[in-house]
Amino acid sequence: MTAAPQPVVLHDIRGPSALGGERRRFFELLWLMAVTEFKRAYFGTVLGYVWSLLRPLILFAILLFVFTKIFRLGSTVDNYPVLLLFNIVLFGFFQETTVTAVTSVLGQEGIVRKTHFPRLVIPLSVVVTGLMNLALNLIAVFVFLLAYGLDPRWTWLLLVPLMVPLTMLTTAISMLLSALYVRFRDMLIIWTVAATVLFYGTPLLYPIEFAPDNLQGPMMINPLAVIFEQARVWIIDSSAPTAADAAGGVANLIPAAAIFVAVCALGWRVFTRESRRIAEAL
Repeated sequence: MTAAPQPVVLHDIRGPSALGGERRRFFELLWLMAVTEFKRAYFGTVLGYVWSLLRPLILFAILLFVFTKIFRLGSTVDNYPVLLLFNIVLFGFFQETTVTAVTSVLGQEGIVRKTHFPRLVIPLSVVVTGLMNLALNLIAVFVFLLAYGLDPRWTWLLLVPLMVPLTMLTTAISMLLSALYVRFRDMLIIWTVAATVLFYGTPLLYPIEFAPDNLQGPMMINPLAVIFEQARVWIIDSSAPTAADAAGGVANLIPAAAIFVAVCALGWRVFTRESRRIAEAL
């Protein structure tokens, strides 16, 4: 007597992970996508890369006029023009990179659906492209610093380690937003508004000491405020209050550090969890 056929059991097949497993292939794909995106951003334009520099310069010119000619803030702050330009360029990297990253995974829908590759490459390539733009913009910024009359100091070298937390925070938020946008399309609007709030809530257009005393402590809970205040001391004005001074002591920087760690952990956790489901969610 013939045995009855065994029922077919279907198993879920997990999609590719965030890292993909092969380190060399991961970094090759990351570099290829970043360079391709960098070239594509200015392909066919008359001014090419100059557009990347013109955008912060135009914003800088407008804000400099407002805060020096209308509000008269610039006349009371040492080296205000270079401080303003430096802050705009640094924050521009954070804002433009995170906003671009929101839709980055969806923008690569064709590749995500048909190709087996590490998903993390997509938001990371946006960050690397942003770093390329930032590096070129900072060259122009430091030329402006020298032309303005600032003498080079050894603390300028500390910009490199200072960029580490800024890049980590930018990467974590980019990972978080790109993963969430696949399921929740409101994230682009929400983050655009949040980034604008951060722009005015972070001491970029004004030094922290110009904020009311009762607000300086709460403002320093923002990890970006800590980074920008310390950058001001190391790059622009060594006599300015450090991040610890602005927060009221080193211990008061713990909330900002905790938020920084939490955001980085959340970004990694959400993206690695969602990476295997991205294709089916698109």
